Amino acid sequence: MAAQRMKLSHFKFDLPTEQIAQYPLDNRDDSRMMVVDRKTGKFEHKMFKDILGMFDEGDVFVANDTKVFPARLYGNKEKTGAVIEVFLLRELNEESMLWDVLVDPARKIRIGNKLYFGDNDELVAEVIDNTTSRGRTLRFLFDGPKSEFMAKIVELGETPLPRYIDRGTEDIDIERFQTIYAKTEGAVAAPTGGLHFSKQVLKRLEIKGIDMAFITLHIGLGTFREVEVEDITKHKVDSEQLIIGKDCVQRVNQAKSEGRRICAIGTTAMRALETSVSTTDTLKEFSGWTNKFIFPKYDFRVADSLLTNFHTPQSTLLMLQSAFAGHDLIMEAYNEAIKEGYRFYAYGDALLIK
Repeated sequence: MAAQRMKLSHFKFDLPTEQIAQYPLDNRDDSRMMVVDRKTGKFEHKMFKDILGMFDEGDVFVANDTKVFPARLYGNKEKTGAVIEVFLLRELNEESMLWDVLVDPARKIRIGNKLYFGDNDELVAEVIDNTTSRGRTLRFLFDGPKSEFMAKIVELGETPLPRYIDRGTEDIDIERFQTIYAKTEGAVAAPTGGLHFSKQVLKRLEIKGIDMAFITLHIGLGTFREVEVEDITKHKVDSEQLIIGKDCVQRVNQAKSEGRRICAIGTTAMRALETSVSTTDTLKEFSGWTNKFIFPKYDFRVADSLLTNFHTPQSTLLMLQSAFAGHDLIMEAYNEAIKEGYRFYAYGDALLIK
């Protein structure tokens, strides 16, 4: 039976369109929260603020402090002036200003084309390589330091909302498609499990003695790239930059040695923890790239609970949740969430698996 669950079709579900959250709630911590108990298989329906009563002094929450940058740009193609959407995925070479990007419409963009951004062509890029059907490598022609270049990107770019948010980017998204503890710029999407935390909730966690530790995993398209093979073991995840520092390692390992609980805030934090674990199940420092892909069955060795969101059908994020909670239980939980009217995806409600 377990072998059969390696199939993409086992991760399908039908979601009513009206349950796809198009806007964030007025207050981050007003989200509903479904709690799934892995041991009993029981579900509870709570509010996110109730998370304070579910953990104890000395427990550690591990969160991803990556910061979303305005990765969606609109440029004009030389000569024709055609509007081209450019989605910055990751920097390939800082010195040469090379970036891995997606372009739309891709059929109009060929190697050697130049693209101009801004009303006064403040930024120019040249296409130097085709990487995939939609992907390109761009070289930005910019005379100045990295800080000035990124400032120009921030000025000209838009918050890169997911495609399923069926509206234009609005001012509210600049703040709300970002965790309140976002610190290190480099992601093209928010670690959505952390979007529910408000300053008030963080303060109350601190007062209770629940510790926060941070990793940095710069979310790229790899996290969201569609799985296109029925045998999911054949799926390859794009590498994403990951940093796990000494402070996080010390907090997690001390808590584990004392028998405390470790809660991963989001699937990216969970992937980060599982990327750098020793043979003795302790966390190690890490600085590099990870393409960790977690699917059933998988033996988790660091965190014993996961705070996450309700994710898209057949996504690698749903597969990780299934690995952690068990495939049948997580699919049952999703059906329950649909029945109970939970809000799904990035701006949606929370799911705590314990």
